[in-house]
Amino acid sequence: MNRVAIIGPPGSGKSTLARSMGQILGIDVVHLDAIFWHAGWIETPQARWREMQHQLVEPARWIIDGNYGSTLDIRLASADTVIFLDFSRRYTIPRVIRRSLQYYGKTRPDLAPGCPEKLDWEFVWWVWHFPKRQRATIEKYRTHRPGDQHWVCLRSPREVREFIATLGISTLA
Repeated sequence: MNRVAIIGPPGSGKSTLARSMGQILGIDVVHLDAIFWHAGWIETPQARWREMQHQLVEPARWIIDGNYGSTLDIRLASADTVIFLDFSRRYTIPRVIRRSLQYYGKTRPDLAPGCPEKLDWEFVWWVWHFPKRQRATIEKYRTHRPGDQHWVCLRSPREVREFIATLGISTLA
């Protein structure tokens, strides 16, 4: 497990899992939100974003968390492991709201400086519709993945904790 892409709906814990895995495995972590957004919630232009993705996947070892469907093909083509946090809305919506309250007006650790936490209906709508709009695309990638690429689908916080526990054991062996 050297090149890990972590994907899933907002509020599923992608960044938290990435940080935990990075510490356990000794691999650098990249939070896509921290490099896509610039101060004031300014997006990276699409051509530059694709170029940056190619640079991000060059190293031999990395953990990258985030979706960004327009560049998902680049990360998934380079990953040896894909972790899909397939959480239901019952988990993600309350987590997004809790996170927004916790960091309201402040910048989260996995975001770029100058991007204070906010919660708007457009984002809640996107989170709500993630399973319907994104799962089919993710499933397409899983179905057509390279034969040596490992996929892990975790559907609850308990499954994530169990997965992290196996990493700690396997790295000590």
